[in-house]
Amino acid sequence: GNSGVSIMTVKVLFICHGNICRSPMAEFIFKDIVKNKGTSHLFEIASAATSTEEIWNGVGNPVFPPARAELAKHGISCEGKRARQIIPSDYDYYDFLICMDSMNVRNAERILGHKGNSKLRKLLEFAARADDVADPWYTNRFDVTYNDVLEGCSAFYKYLEQNKMI
Repeated sequence: GNSGVSIMTVKVLFICHGNICRSPMAEFIFKDIVKNKGTSHLFEIASAATSTEEIWNGVGNPVFPPARAELAKHGISCEGKRARQIIPSDYDYYDFLICMDSMNVRNAERILGHKGNSKLRKLLEFAARADDVADPWYTNRFDVTYNDVLEGCSAFYKYLEQNKMI
């Protein structure tokens, strides 16, 4: 046992439109970061969609093959991940709901019923960038998306350290 010491878990949900490209990339890149830092036990990390476009009869599609291939290039597996849509209770459950772009924020606010709350953030804000993470579904630049997500996730980790949350 851990002699009754309770460790607070930081619960993080990454959000994009379909949950097959950007948010799963963020989920598994961030899982890789915390694993490398030896702090996996301090986190619960997941990802979800604002839309149901990648969910059929209640079953979500797996990560889009080019996104999976981009992660694999960096030695990161996303095996078993399937798209799911955010639900209102996610708002209370997660400490951070991190969106990939402004549209995700607006759609998440609508679904979760919370507006302008600090729990809902854009990923690149943590890297002091106002930019959206470009959607590789349209740009086809999975490498650019990977680098943006890595920058955002690394900055988010630093933010948690600086604010003594981990």
